[in-house]
Amino acid sequence: MSKQKRFFLSEEEIPTKWYNIQADMINKPMPPIHPKTKQPLKPEDLFPIFAQELSRQELDQTNQWIEIPEEVREMYKYYRSTPLVRAYGLEKALGTPAHIYFKNESVSPVGSHKLNSALAQAYYCKKEGVTNITTETGAGQWGAALSYAAKVFGLEAAVYQVKISYNQKPYRRSIMQTYGAQVTPSPSMSTRAGKDILTVNPNCQGSLGTAISEAIELAMNTPNCKYTLGSVLSHVTLHQTVIGLEAEKQMEMAGEYPDMVIACFGGGSNFGGIAFPFMRHNILDGKKTRFIAAEPASCPKLTKGVFQYDFGDEAGYTPLLPMFTLGHNFMPANIHAGGLRYHGAGVIVSQLMKDKLMEAVDVQQLESFKAGLLFSQAEGIIPAPESCHAIAATVNEALKCKETGEEKVILFNLSGHGLIDMTAYDQYLSGSLQNFEVSDEEIKKNVAQLEKVI
Repeated sequence: MSKQKRFFLSEEEIPTKWYNIQADMINKPMPPIHPKTKQPLKPEDLFPIFAQELSRQELDQTNQWIEIPEEVREMYKYYRSTPLVRAYGLEKALGTPAHIYFKNESVSPVGSHKLNSALAQAYYCKKEGVTNITTETGAGQWGAALSYAAKVFGLEAAVYQVKISYNQKPYRRSIMQTYGAQVTPSPSMSTRAGKDILTVNPNCQGSLGTAISEAIELAMNTPNCKYTLGSVLSHVTLHQTVIGLEAEKQMEMAGEYPDMVIACFGGGSNFGGIAFPFMRHNILDGKKTRFIAAEPASCPKLTKGVFQYDFGDEAGYTPLLPMFTLGHNFMPANIHAGGLRYHGAGVIVSQLMKDKLMEAVDVQQLESFKAGLLFSQAEGIIPAPESCHAIAATVNEALKCKETGEEKVILFNLSGHGLIDMTAYDQYLSGSLQNFEVSDEEIKKNVAQLEKVI
């Protein structure tokens, strides 16, 4: 076994195709439903909102591999491959026999994995002749990535940032504005969706579902404008598989193969990005790797939600998606992991969860920061609050190996750094952060209001 700590690929080894797990799934995801006709969506139903090629990718359950456009791959070369790192420091701190690796997506220009899909979506919009794009963002990683990608391809970007994160993370807002984007706290008075929400609750601090509604509404009412999304939908996760495809080659360089693959979970993009390329070997080759999604205890759609059709946004502008959900009107607690404050899971992950091809754990906010602090001191990298959830799940699994003496190989995705989240770390270190947990009764009450499509 090599004692090397970091593993890189050459430019020529950066993937040329994205992996579409839908083609290999035995049980395909149920189709998204048109909210008015209640019929399965066709790609053209999505054309008014998304770029046409992205709409086709969204519903593609046939093609196993999708070519990465050369213009996108050329931009990937600025920061890819990202390093695969053997976490010797964390292993030593835990006293575990487990071998821990992490894929370091924090080295991208915007500090997170989000750029992998932002570049692709901006490219397809530009190719179609679009001039303006809109989006939502929670903590701001996606908003920053989309703002930069828009500038790369000569587009104007408008970002609705969840209000609590807009106020908690002012420097993320500044980053988006530095790249030339217009940033609006959501809910706002600039859209009908925002006005309706503020009329009912003037002090509403927002959610990703709220911000999505506003971004879609602006896109539909602006000439030559399309909406882009940072997670949840299948085409977003498709673009993120560049992470796992690289990690496959890098784990081979390290002479190991993961027994477990772990990632934090909001809508599913970074989880699917690292997990799906490895999961295909479980489906096709009989491998037994475990796949663990780590979500916040305050927004536990996979561990406590219900599987049914629901809207992807609060106002009901999106198609109805077959998902594990807490209800599209669920308002999550104001945790610092803003990118995980989303009510539902993507359709692919939801089907894989139903089929028990993956599992999920929920993590309390204080536990996540405790793990993030340990990782920072052991490996020198301060992780984003979202990534801290994956680290917490990794720590728990590594400690189990310590108890049993098993030398398991654990791979997790470090989806972003936390250098612009130091306010959250200050609050944790001062003891002013608290845990939030949603009750089963609250979830039951919320989902009971949903329309039963099927």
